[in-house]
Amino acid sequence: MTPCETTKPSAGFKATQLFRKLRHGVGKAIGDFGLIEKGDRIAVAVSGGKDSYTLLLLLEELRRRAPVPFELVAVNIDSGYPGYRTDVIEKFFRENKFTYRMVPSEHFAIITEKRRPGSSYCSICSRLKRGALYEAAQTLGCNKLALGHHQDDFIETLLLNQFFVGSLKSMSASMLADNGIITVIRPLVYLAEEDIIAFSRQAELPVVCCCCPVCGSADMQRKRMKRLLTELQVDIPHIKNSMLKALSNVHPRHLLDPSLRRDTTGT
Repeated sequence: MTPCETTKPSAGFKATQLFRKLRHGVGKAIGDFGLIEKGDRIAVAVSGGKDSYTLLLLLEELRRRAPVPFELVAVNIDSGYPGYRTDVIEKFFRENKFTYRMVPSEHFAIITEKRRPGSSYCSICSRLKRGALYEAAQTLGCNKLALGHHQDDFIETLLLNQFFVGSLKSMSASMLADNGIITVIRPLVYLAEEDIIAFSRQAELPVVCCCCPVCGSADMQRKRMKRLLTELQVDIPHIKNSMLKALSNVHPRHLLDPSLRRDTTGT
């Protein structure tokens, strides 16, 4: 996409069956997990990727239809990677009349200076960006921060923790952030990545690359989980839905964590 091209989604995208499907999934997640309440002011993290654009468009559509009032503020964190097209993202916000805040940072310089050789680039970048998002949300008077993690992210994180960390955990659809102030919500929990990809192409969203030095080559373990799930889907088409359902169908008595065992004394 060249800078002179429009950054508005393609005309009529709201009328498509796919958009209605995605809207229904987000609406169900909001209802199931109580993600949005009357009077909420929500910072929506928008990186310029397919997931965050889709999240913002869906939340705005639901905001217009919602029986209770709430506000949205799109927030972009510029980590300072050379070539990152914040101009395209800001144009998308302006042309679609979103309230927004562009937040510049020196994360690239900090990572370059502080990262230990061999350590994860994505890990330190993620921590810095998350901290900047919390700070921006507070500055903007927001009580919630919406992130664009989808169904596949939840499942892959579950597998990663089991395979490489030895813990039984994934993500939460709603949780209080470490700062004890902002509640992090993930309204795309029920949406499949393949549907988001299809929608971003259908709506011609102006997706931009993060331009980090390891883009495309980092997070190889997560890519392994994606390949594994793709292979398993051939014989078990419903495997992703089943694994996501398992995250809300936990039976503590059948796990090995000693802290979950009931005290036989009744205390």
